[in-house]
Amino acid sequence: MRFDEKTVIVTGGALGIGKAACEIFAERGASVAIFDWDEKAGNETCDEIVKKGGRAIYEKVNVADYEAVKRAVEKTHETFGAINSLAVSAGIQRYGTALSTDDAQWEEVLNVNLKGAWNAAKAVIPFLQEAGGGSIVNVSSVQALASQQNVLAYTISKHGLLGLTRSMAMDFAKDNIRVNCVCPGTVDTPMLKWAASLDPNPQSVYDACNQMHPLGRIAQPREIAEVVAFLAHESSSFVTGAIWTVDGGLLTQIGGVPRTE
Repeated sequence: MRFDEKTVIVTGGALGIGKAACEIFAERGASVAIFDWDEKAGNETCDEIVKKGGRAIYEKVNVADYEAVKRAVEKTHETFGAINSLAVSAGIQRYGTALSTDDAQWEEVLNVNLKGAWNAAKAVIPFLQEAGGGSIVNVSSVQALASQQNVLAYTISKHGLLGLTRSMAMDFAKDNIRVNCVCPGTVDTPMLKWAASLDPNPQSVYDACNQMHPLGRIAQPREIAEVVAFLAHESSSFVTGAIWTVDGGLLTQIGGVPRTE
């Protein structure tokens, strides 16, 4: 899957799944725009790609701020001359129930995880229309299809991404714009490391996550990013409005059944 002469924007592109997606797109010929709030990590990812011969720019962006997203999208278009795909990987995890989640946490999570995806799409779609079509891939979670305890705002934001994906897929199919969604299981990212650090025994969190998945392990970011790349590429030209689980079999098994050797 080559992306020669294509330009791809990746939100949350500095770390984790987003970084892996940036690397894949660049390796396969794309010009990549890395949007991320983490300036240090964003510049490092950009520099790594350029040093390997790829084309990349970094823009410090708070995806919850539409005007900031729009400016970064316009800068990308000015730099590379076109925009062909958008991969939305920016996201944050917070914990709380319907009682313990306060307004500030609710707004923080929904603004980044859901409104941020809408902001990015709203800014990019006119350029996809200008290019005669393109693709959008939203990175959601298995928690868009099921849930756990104590993750109210997060799981709502991830459920919302499914509706956003399906709605945009229907509205812009006439423009040859495909919109799809990837729902990963547990992935070895900085977000997981942070979540595990909240436990007195972080390794126990990793051990439990490994056992939850029938494949007996969690995913590496690149394994998810490969699916993002496929859905962004013309190889998936008849796929739109689809929800792809990439979860090592996590949602396939009946709940409560332990993995056997």
